[in-house]
Amino acid sequence: MKVPKTGGIPTTKASVLRWLKSEGDAVEIGEAVVELETEKVSYELESPIAGVLLKIVASENNQVPVGGPLCHIGQPGDSIPEKFPSMQKE
Repeated sequence: MKVPKTGGIPTTKASVLRWLKSEGDAVEIGEAVVELETEKVSYELESPIAGVLLKIVASENNQVPVGGPLCHIGQPGDSIPEKFPSMQKE
Protein backbone atom coordinates (compact mmCIF):
# COMPACT_ATOMS: atom_id res chain seq x y z
CA MET A 1 0.00 0.00 0.00
CA LYS A 2 1.17 3.51 -0.81
CA VAL A 3 0.15 6.98 0.34
CA PRO A 4 -2.66 7.96 -2.04
CA LYS A 5 -3.14 11.31 -3.68
CA THR A 6 -6.14 12.82 -1.92
CA GLY A 7 -8.83 14.13 -4.24
CA GLY A 8 -9.08 17.90 -4.35
CA ILE A 9 -6.54 18.50 -1.59
CA PRO A 10 -3.09 19.60 -2.72
CA THR A 11 -0.68 17.69 -0.51
CA THR A 12 2.76 16.20 -0.99
CA LYS A 13 3.00 14.02 2.12
CA ALA A 14 1.05 12.35 4.90
CA SER A 15 1.93 11.49 8.48
CA VAL A 16 1.32 7.98 9.82
CA LEU A 17 -0.73 8.53 12.98
CA ARG A 18 -1.29 4.91 13.97
CA TRP A 19 -1.46 1.43 12.58
CA LEU A 20 -4.85 -0.24 13.01
CA LYS A 21 -3.40 -3.63 12.04
CA SER A 22 -0.16 -5.36 13.05
CA GLU A 23 2.26 -7.41 10.97
CA GLY A 24 0.79 -10.88 10.55
CA ASP A 25 -2.84 -9.73 10.84
CA ALA A 26 -5.39 -10.80 8.23
CA VAL A 27 -6.80 -7.90 6.20
CA GLU A 28 -10.01 -7.81 4.16
CA ILE A 29 -10.77 -5.62 1.15
CA GLY A 30 -12.05 -2.25 2.40
CA GLU A 31 -10.80 -2.82 5.95
CA ALA A 32 -9.02 0.14 7.57
CA VAL A 33 -5.32 -0.60 8.00
CA VAL A 34 -3.65 2.69 8.94
CA GLU A 35 -4.66 6.19 10.02
CA LEU A 36 -2.99 9.00 8.05
CA GLU A 37 -3.00 12.77 8.45
CA THR A 38 -2.29 15.56 5.97
CA GLU A 39 -2.23 19.29 6.66
CA LYS A 40 -6.00 19.41 6.14
CA VAL A 41 -7.49 16.05 7.11
CA SER A 42 -7.05 12.81 9.06
CA TYR A 43 -8.39 9.60 7.53
CA GLU A 44 -8.22 5.82 7.69
CA LEU A 45 -6.72 4.14 4.62
CA GLU A 46 -8.49 0.95 3.57
CA SER A 47 -6.88 -2.11 2.06
CA PRO A 48 -7.40 -2.54 -1.69
CA ILE A 49 -6.86 -6.31 -1.39
CA ALA A 50 -7.48 -9.20 0.98
CA GLY A 51 -4.47 -10.93 2.50
CA VAL A 52 -2.02 -10.62 5.36
CA LEU A 53 -0.12 -7.53 6.50
CA LEU A 54 3.35 -8.89 5.82
CA LYS A 55 5.49 -5.83 6.55
CA ILE A 56 4.96 -2.31 7.90
CA VAL A 57 7.37 -0.06 6.00
CA ALA A 58 6.48 3.37 7.45
CA SER A 59 6.46 3.65 11.24
CA GLU A 60 4.06 5.75 13.28
CA ASN A 61 4.88 9.47 13.49
CA ASN A 62 6.72 9.20 10.16
CA GLN A 63 6.00 11.45 7.19
CA VAL A 64 5.67 9.67 3.85
CA PRO A 65 5.47 11.39 0.45
CA VAL A 66 2.43 10.84 -1.77
CA GLY A 67 3.11 7.60 -3.62
CA GLY A 68 5.53 6.46 -0.90
CA PRO A 69 5.25 2.96 0.58
CA LEU A 70 3.33 2.28 3.79
CA CYS A 71 3.17 -1.51 4.01
CA HIS A 72 3.17 -4.73 2.05
CA ILE A 73 0.04 -6.86 1.98
CA GLY A 74 0.18 -10.31 0.41
CA GLN A 75 -0.56 -13.94 1.04
CA PRO A 76 0.99 -16.06 3.81
CA GLY A 77 4.44 -17.19 2.68
CA ASP A 78 4.84 -14.41 0.09
CA SER A 79 8.27 -12.82 -0.02
CA ILE A 80 8.52 -9.14 0.81
CA PRO A 81 9.91 -6.92 -1.97
CA GLU A 82 13.30 -5.45 -1.13
CA LYS A 83 12.81 -2.38 -3.33
CA PHE A 84 11.15 -0.46 -0.48
CA PRO A 85 13.61 0.07 2.38
CA SER A 86 12.13 0.57 5.81
CA MET A 87 11.41 4.20 6.55
CA GLN A 88 12.82 5.41 9.83
CA LYS A 89 11.14 7.96 12.09
CA GLU A 90 12.18 11.47 11.11
